[in-house]
Amino acid sequence: MGGRRAAAVMIDPDPAPGLPGTPPLAAPARTIHMIGNAHLDPVWLWPWQEGYAEARATFASAIARMDEYDDFIFTCDQIVLLAWVKESDPDLFERIRTRVAEGRWVNTGGWWVEPDCNAPMGESFVRQGLYGQRFLLAEFGRQATVGMNVDPFGHNAMIPAILRGQGIDSYTFLRPGPHEADLFDTPFWWQAPDGSRVLASRIPFEYCSPPGEVSGQTEKALGQLDRSRDVLMVFYGVGNHGGGPTKANIDSIHRFHRMGTFGKMIMSSPRTFFDEVLAAGTDDLPVWTADLQHHAAGCYSAHSGIKAWQRRAQHAVLGAERWAAVAEHLAGQDNPALAYPRDDLGRAWQQVLFNQFHDVLPGSAIASGYDDARDQLGEAVAISKRIVVRSHNVIARQIDIPMIEGTQPVVVFNPHPWPVSAPLEINYGGQPHGAHLTDDAGTKIISQPVPTMATTNDRNRGAVLFTAELPALGYRLYRVRSGSHTPDTDLSAEVADDGRVIIGNRTLRAEIDPDTGWLSSLVDLRTGVDLAGRGPHLQLCEDPTDTWGHRVVSYAWPGDTMPVTRIRLVESGPLRAAIRVERAWGRSTMIETYRLGADSDALELKITIDWREPAHLLKVRFPVAVSDPESTFEIPYATLRRPVDGAEEPAQSWVDLTGTVGKQRAGLVVINNAKHGYDASPAGSPAADSDPSIGITAVRSPVYAWHDPKELDPDGIYAYQSQGEQEFSCLLVPHAGDWRTVHPTRRAAELGARPRAMLETFHPGPLPPQQSFAEVITTGGDGQVIGTAVKGAEDGDHEDRAGGPCDLVVRLSETTGSPAQAEVRLPIIGRTISCELTPYQLRTFRVPADRRRRITETNLTELEDHSTNAEQPFRSGRC
Repeated sequence: MGGRRAAAVMIDPDPAPGLPGTPPLAAPARTIHMIGNAHLDPVWLWPWQEGYAEARATFASAIARMDEYDDFIFTCDQIVLLAWVKESDPDLFERIRTRVAEGRWVNTGGWWVEPDCNAPMGESFVRQGLYGQRFLLAEFGRQATVGMNVDPFGHNAMIPAILRGQGIDSYTFLRPGPHEADLFDTPFWWQAPDGSRVLASRIPFEYCSPPGEVSGQTEKALGQLDRSRDVLMVFYGVGNHGGGPTKANIDSIHRFHRMGTFGKMIMSSPRTFFDEVLAAGTDDLPVWTADLQHHAAGCYSAHSGIKAWQRRAQHAVLGAERWAAVAEHLAGQDNPALAYPRDDLGRAWQQVLFNQFHDVLPGSAIASGYDDARDQLGEAVAISKRIVVRSHNVIARQIDIPMIEGTQPVVVFNPHPWPVSAPLEINYGGQPHGAHLTDDAGTKIISQPVPTMATTNDRNRGAVLFTAELPALGYRLYRVRSGSHTPDTDLSAEVADDGRVIIGNRTLRAEIDPDTGWLSSLVDLRTGVDLAGRGPHLQLCEDPTDTWGHRVVSYAWPGDTMPVTRIRLVESGPLRAAIRVERAWGRSTMIETYRLGADSDALELKITIDWREPAHLLKVRFPVAVSDPESTFEIPYATLRRPVDGAEEPAQSWVDLTGTVGKQRAGLVVINNAKHGYDASPAGSPAADSDPSIGITAVRSPVYAWHDPKELDPDGIYAYQSQGEQEFSCLLVPHAGDWRTVHPTRRAAELGARPRAMLETFHPGPLPPQQSFAEVITTGGDGQVIGTAVKGAEDGDHEDRAGGPCDLVVRLSETTGSPAQAEVRLPIIGRTISCELTPYQLRTFRVPADRRRRITETNLTELEDHSTNAEQPFRSGRC
């Protein structure tokens, strides 16, 4: 009895707090870095208001553990949580600040939230770090150097490039797990398409642990790691709803360390772990050069609403930045109210970034979370609209618009830093006999009457369609005049005797089959190739998968078509022809409107779905008549080649399928403005007699926040996602075998952010009838380099430049994977930049209006500048 008691005392005494003891010599010769954290989902199975309160409680608990254990270290990511605590509990925030200075509270990640890492635009990933890193620097004097996304469901391949541009050299994550991808069980180099690298390490087993001892957590983690390595990392702490490391967690680490059970166990942080890996040498580490997928493929398409709201909000804030910068440089010195609205834009961006959180944007939160998301993203859009309208009025009132009797001036604004040709509809009044448009020189513009927004008997109200030819990030003046102007063009539209509806121009000829409502022919008249493939265009089927689509590899399943109820030619004029296809299935309806412009090389497809089908999904499929297909998917700031195997894949706005037709190379790019779940399927799949195809998961309707293996009660009452009406648009763009020639990334931006027209009055002014304020030009004119941001600088208050306007920040992105030379013309401040870009490179320039100050190249957080000789003499443009 006594011997047993003595043994118990010797093995398991309670150590003094912060004194873990020394492991025995016989312990395994490894060091395990124990990472105390408290992963907190600000929204998931609870609303954000609950996450707000839990952040304060969790951080208070972490500070209490530091008071109790001298060696305890806490790792924190998601900067929004710190911002919440700062505003709700300043005293607690000051205690955190003290612990950061001691090195015991370690801020990692550097991003506003842990976002979905596939769906946001490239600029959104930049802004995650812009706002996160700048907060850390302002409040704690130091930025994060380790990226940390422990819970997102996959990671796009350009993340290393974005991290390196934000001062981050390493990355830790959980998914995909060992059962989902053949990743490495050691640290590895993760290399982006542009060649950037970060040192990455997958978290073994889990990022959080139960509140008791950590033996189970450590054992399972070691089971997934290469135990021959002598430096390992294990995460612990209660998480998801916050909580953090418990006393039982910490005491057990001390106990197992002293016993030597797993090796040397130290309280640590990811930074310390990565530094030890780097110090040991990295020549033997493997390199991963792809994205990190797949997990929860249903999240690419769950909740149609949040996907569309996010896309709209991102475009809105980017546009507001551009116009606010123009307005300040144009008139801000005369009107202090036009100073660049940095705070307003920051609030808008933070709402956008918060709702990219990995349980909001993927569609995996509770239903009420989307009421909040809609409101918050609506706030971001409303802020952006106010900025845009104010800026456009500031510009418009300075245009010289002479009085011409019987005309209505219209100013059309292009938000993109490249020239755009776009169809626009203008609603007008005071013209009972119809209207047409002229340009500023009085030349008539081909126009076409279209239905008005209002349904009244007022004959003075009308609407007209015309094509606006717009300068880069600028405006052009047009005039509405009485009487129509509809000359003949090369656009044709007819209904054949067999019921086929045919529309065509000089470039494309499209036929709609009267039975299927799908393309029986899509001929590129430049090459003679017909790209319309055989196979189903729509696939509607039951979807038994949970909200996340756990364990789903493909949604390219056989299914029903949606039968046609009516087809009709609804527009036939000199500018545009349109065919309306109406469908119904069960309690749901669908309207597809095919539009072809007189000078367009793309067929537009506008889709409106009224969805009333719980636990079903709808694939919109685009069969392409090519052999030996290859697929390319757009990802943030880059593209990836992927197998044509039907797998459900995430992408940004477009997918290309290219192959051969006879002996010719040909392909089809499909661009859309609201969806992120795609597949590229081979011939014969999913129907026996089909050509290769591009599939878009248009709608899935699982139960909200239903997580397998929970089984649904057959008699249960549940809320289902994506019920009701939704709308999105696609462009079908044929090409002769190289998607680069049709500039899909630029087209996607134009589809997401269309020009804006405003009615104006007559007045004198210093500005000409049309003007560009900023333009990005690729040498050779192929458009492969685009300007993703034109904005005011985040720092540099006006007082340090005697009230002058803020510096401009211009970001360039190479979009095709080829070296390029670009020129940035900034007539708004009379400066020009010339530079080279390597494949998929991002470059960011800070451009002062004061020519005595040099242009500098900056990193993605605008915190690190170095001199550049990229400036060239200004040659063109007027302000």
